[in-house]
Amino acid sequence: MKVTVENIKGLNKDIKVFIDKKTMNDHMDEKYEEIKKTVNLKGFRPGKVPKEILKRQFGEAIFSEVLDKVLKDTSVKALEDNKIKPAGQPKLDLKTYGEDKDLEYVMSVTELPKVELKSVENIKYDEYSVKIEVNETDKRIKEIAKSQNNFKDVDDDVKAADGNSVVFDYKATIDGKIFTGNEGKNTQLILGKDLFIKGFDKQLAGVKKNDERSVEAVLPENYPQKEFAKKKANFVCKILAVKKSEDVKIDDDFAKNLGAKDLVDLRLLVSKQINDEYKNSLDKLAKTQILNEIEKFKVDEIPGNLIEEEVKTLSQGMSEEDIKKSKKNFENVAKKRIKVGLILNEFGEQNKIKVTEQEIQAEVQKQLRMMPGQEKMVMEFYQKNPSALASLRGTVYEEKIIDLIKKKAKPNKKEISKEEAEKILKEHQKQEHNHDHEHDHSEEKKTVTKKVATKLRSTMKPQAKKSKVKKVSKK
Repeated sequence: MKVTVENIKGLNKDIKVFIDKKTMNDHMDEKYEEIKKTVNLKGFRPGKVPKEILKRQFGEAIFSEVLDKVLKDTSVKALEDNKIKPAGQPKLDLKTYGEDKDLEYVMSVTELPKVELKSVENIKYDEYSVKIEVNETDKRIKEIAKSQNNFKDVDDDVKAADGNSVVFDYKATIDGKIFTGNEGKNTQLILGKDLFIKGFDKQLAGVKKNDERSVEAVLPENYPQKEFAKKKANFVCKILAVKKSEDVKIDDDFAKNLGAKDLVDLRLLVSKQINDEYKNSLDKLAKTQILNEIEKFKVDEIPGNLIEEEVKTLSQGMSEEDIKKSKKNFENVAKKRIKVGLILNEFGEQNKIKVTEQEIQAEVQKQLRMMPGQEKMVMEFYQKNPSALASLRGTVYEEKIIDLIKKKAKPNKKEISKEEAEKILKEHQKQEHNHDHEHDHSEEKKTVTKKVATKLRSTMKPQAKKSKVKKVSKK
């Protein structure tokens, strides 16, 4: 194989690849020997079909398979031998090819720019720890206790009022006729919340245990049986119990019901939970600071094809006129995002950062926990959308890079109060909002590596411009 690299302009290169006729014929002979073992033709014993017969019947398809493999293997080797990392999909233009001929093609590629990494040890960012006062912890525990339903039966002669829980069985009819789903057992409603059928619980006000009350209500528009939707129904309700909410006593038993060892342990857990809530938000702020510092690193040239792709992403769903107006701004944003992505990706490669399948699955499980009740839907989404899984891989890759930078960089450690944390986060949100119209706020910066660096790390398969021929049929 003979390879010649020509610099066209900037990062654009043409790589000329030449493979002589003898090498191509050797590849063809190997393929014929492989096919001979599997092809069954009438009049010939298995494995004894002459090459000329195979050539007549399968020659075009065999050549197509050989050509595909040779193009793939030689183009990858040409890139690796010349230490060229393509920024996007290389394009192959076949100049000479065919059976018993030399193979000559030109691979046009835009090369990733060389990235000189500064010492990340000099990057500075704020690392906050939030001091949670005892009164904040107790306030949160009281909120938890208040949210717990602690209903106790009232005396039989006490009438139900707003805030009480009413337990009842019911049978319903529409125009005197029963319908699908017309019965309910041990139905519980908290009066005043109107969470069952609109206007239903108001009509149960004043009931006592063992009462029977008739309630009229219009079935909702989303009723499962469409033919009954928006129909007026009569519900005959048998009241089984009326319950009154009582304050939950905050003690060791209460703590144990929430999974803690005792009340002291619960306070520690809740304090940590509050701290983590602020820490997660403040860590995102630290990440933005790091990305802002990385943006100051130097990259001589940004590949034009990557800029075009990023501009398309930024302008999705916009009219041609609006795209034209915002094009210059989009290009500037795209350059910044790609630049940061290139630098982070280079740092990841130099430090041999890899993402394992176990880490991907752990991230999937994290997504499932965030959407209780929709686990099956989320899992199916990732199974059916490889690009979504690739994006998830990018998320993990990005976080691992940022985590390593944090370890190497210089954190400015600060202990702050909850009020100070809220002030810092509020100010940061205000700054983000002010940058929204420029399409260059930290929320977008957070996804730089996912959208750019992950793309760069994916396997590039050069595509040749040639006619399609059918594959060999091994019958």
